[in-house]
Amino acid sequence: MIKVGLTGSIGMGKSTVANMFKNYGCPVFDADQAVHALYKKGGAAINAIKSFYPAAVVDNSVNRERLRSYIVENPDRIDELEALIHPLVGEARDNFLKMNKNKNILVFDVPLLFETGLNKIMDIIVVVSAPYHIQHKRVMSREGMTEKIFSGLLAKQISNDDKKSMADIIIKTDDSLETTDNQVKDFISSLGIKVN
Repeated sequence: MIKVGLTGSIGMGKSTVANMFKNYGCPVFDADQAVHALYKKGGAAINAIKSFYPAAVVDNSVNRERLRSYIVENPDRIDELEALIHPLVGEARDNFLKMNKNKNILVFDVPLLFETGLNKIMDIIVVVSAPYHIQHKRVMSREGMTEKIFSGLLAKQISNDDKKSMADIIIKTDDSLETTDNQVKDFISSLGIKVN
């Protein structure tokens, strides 16, 4: 089994690339989706968030916008929040590994791959990248996004240049979807895995 760590800063096209891996039959663990599951009604993180910031819990689920706004206003508490959530995401990741132990390649879509040290348990690191002007345009088109939130998100991530310097493979997303898809296909083929 080859464990591929897939990462990239916000707005780089990482989710699009993750979906391309799925389309080629590669199981993908999506760390963001795991967090969504923890935050939904009755999710495993509800009580932890209630004790961390009670106003973020509405109708027994976490209101992500409220929580994000709170963190933007109180950046000194981000480490505390991550210490509550990362172990729960780790459990979900371990379950994913067990369920897919017979697969040739597993992809771990983790935005904070380097920041959390998960790069150390991966066999290959793939970084998704695009020029800053494209990233900025993509991110600012998202509903509810502001320059302040964008800056706050970038501040807690390793820079794009540093990520690229630590990558085994860089997938560029500044051209057509077909060009990006071909890069994914070529990468999977380079591992000796047939793709259709």
